[in-house]
Amino acid sequence: MILNHPEICLFQPEIPQNTGNIARLAAATQSRLHLIAPFGFSTEDKQLRRPGLDYWPFVDMEVHPDWQTLASRFAPHEMAFFSKKGTRPYTEMEPSTRLIVFGRETSGLPETFWREYSDRFFSIPIFHPGVRSLNVANAVSIVVYHALLIKGSHVDYTQNPCTKLV
Repeated sequence: MILNHPEICLFQPEIPQNTGNIARLAAATQSRLHLIAPFGFSTEDKQLRRPGLDYWPFVDMEVHPDWQTLASRFAPHEMAFFSKKGTRPYTEMEPSTRLIVFGRETSGLPETFWREYSDRFFSIPIFHPGVRSLNVANAVSIVVYHALLIKGSHVDYTQNPCTKLV
């Protein structure tokens, strides 16, 4: 993990392919990935491993038995929660944010999170009224790269041989 890069939290993820894609993103951005148990899959699941390709050795990942174990390491103002319940756009996330939190694919984040951290909820706009949500892996990508941008993380493409544009 690179100092000051965002840390990604998936609260009780259910779909292994999404978690695998997010793990690959975490490796590419050198962001730590936190997974809160229980999961809707085994960590040995081929459908989890396949999207991460051969990048798993580069994933800085921690598994936590519950939310409190991870939350105790961060001040509330260092966390940002992403949900359609968010009242602020993701572009208002502060540069001091260290942990970005995403909920289950089918039910989002628990109501208790909303009660405790309602001022820390953000959303990503969806412009079509018939679309309920974005895929969580896509949402994480949007937010991680935005967090890197507002933190001032940048790469000198002329000097870094590891950097590849898509």
